[in-house]
Amino acid sequence: MAPMLAALALLALISVSEQGPHEKRLLNSLLNSYNTLERPVANESEPLEVKFGLTLQQIIDVDEKNQILTTNVWLNLEWNDYNLRWNDSDYGGVKDLRITPNKLWKPDVLMYNSADEGFDGTYQTNVVVRNNGSCLYVPPGIFKSTCKIDITWFPFDDQHCDMKFGSWTYDGNQLDLVLKDEAGGDLSDFITNGEWYLIGMPGKKNTITYACCPEPYVDVTFTIMIRRRTLYYFFNLIVPCVLISSMALLGFTLPPDSGEKLTLGVTILLSLTVFLNLVAESLPSTSDAVPLIGVTILLSLTVFLNLVAETLPQVSDAIPLLGTYFNCIMFMVASSVVLTVVVLNYHHRTADIHEMPQWIKTVFLQWLPWILRMSRPGKKITRKTIMMSNRMRELELKERSSKSLLANVLDIDDDFRHVPPPPNSTASTGNLGPGCSIFRTDFRRSFVRPSTMEDVGGGLGSHHRELHLILRELQFITARMKKADEEAELISDWKFAAMVVDRFCLFVFTLFTIIATVAVLLSAPHIIVQ
Repeated sequence: MAPMLAALALLALISVSEQGPHEKRLLNSLLNSYNTLERPVANESEPLEVKFGLTLQQIIDVDEKNQILTTNVWLNLEWNDYNLRWNDSDYGGVKDLRITPNKLWKPDVLMYNSADEGFDGTYQTNVVVRNNGSCLYVPPGIFKSTCKIDITWFPFDDQHCDMKFGSWTYDGNQLDLVLKDEAGGDLSDFITNGEWYLIGMPGKKNTITYACCPEPYVDVTFTIMIRRRTLYYFFNLIVPCVLISSMALLGFTLPPDSGEKLTLGVTILLSLTVFLNLVAESLPSTSDAVPLIGVTILLSLTVFLNLVAETLPQVSDAIPLLGTYFNCIMFMVASSVVLTVVVLNYHHRTADIHEMPQWIKTVFLQWLPWILRMSRPGKKITRKTIMMSNRMRELELKERSSKSLLANVLDIDDDFRHVPPPPNSTASTGNLGPGCSIFRTDFRRSFVRPSTMEDVGGGLGSHHRELHLILRELQFITARMKKADEEAELISDWKFAAMVVDRFCLFVFTLFTIIATVAVLLSAPHIIVQ
């Protein structure tokens, strides 16, 4: 009995309600004769004006590698349907209706540069229809649009991504798309992105005549202007790269005898390669702009190029700024390894294998040490000493006259080599130096006796041969000592030349690293860290 009473009460309420029956009657009246294929205009010769706007909710992703921008956007389309007008007083004061879009005519507005698999990423919502024929259609959607990524100044880059909307089948003579707000898109509800800073979203109406069709087509293009926040990239890419490159400079301060110079260089090169593995997922995969000794080094460069290949867009318009910086640092580290090999080669050269050319003596033993303010123990290198040394080398005589034992030994050896037979005592004393004359006079006083000529000749010949052998031994010993001194001096010169190359590379590469880092920061058009 109670359910029956409840049902009767509900029927009584419905009978006295005025809204329900009027809305139903209004829908029947509007849709019974409505044709969804008919363009709703009073005069078919006039275009239907559709106001178009866009509300940007969120930038979901910027895929630099595939050059796709993913956004959460609400479209806003407003037009006047001539066939959907009524007098609200005739229908119980019903002033608006919510009707599904498949029951009504709606403009076939699509995003021309869509990269979505279904092309249209909107969600079909109801159309709000008012009694004066005004129709409001606000479909939300996740839009994937193609975007030309310019990574010339990566990571200090700006990106301008267009979202082009227009009717797919109606030309400008049938459907006139009008920008709803001259300021562009609505950004009042925009959710801040952690990687990108939104600069603005201007809109523009365009009328284009395509090659396929003679009629003009109207589109509205919104440009999403975003700027990359660089704080993350600065502390995670640039600072570690600077530190690694600074460690490469320490290799020039190690002594060659330590055996760690080449090991340090190759280790730093491998460290830079491993570090670039982290950069691989950050760098855009492009080659559009100018945004990179041994089996170990070749392997390092190969791994590095493979990592970069996965990150940069597969195009050739520009090289990214950060990519150029990494290439410079990579070149610097690789060059440091090569020059370290040169330093080790100089350091371990000997007189038996290499002879130091005159240009190396001039550059690495005189002028370059003077420029770098370097000196050797007991040899002060100044401009005056360099000029005097060059002048002395030019004025050096081919044969040096000396009072040393070595010079006397050489002179005596020459005399004995050219002396006539012993019986001729007069000839035997000719052409001798003062020292040898006295020595030879004493020799004769000691060994020559006033006997027959045979005894004199025989005794003098025996002692002459013994003295000749002694002089040859002295000549051999002095020659070995002289050669050892010359070799030691030459080895010392090569080691000092290696030290000069080390010091020169330290200054040059330090200056190169500083200039490269400062140039990257100064050439960046902006730095956004917030």
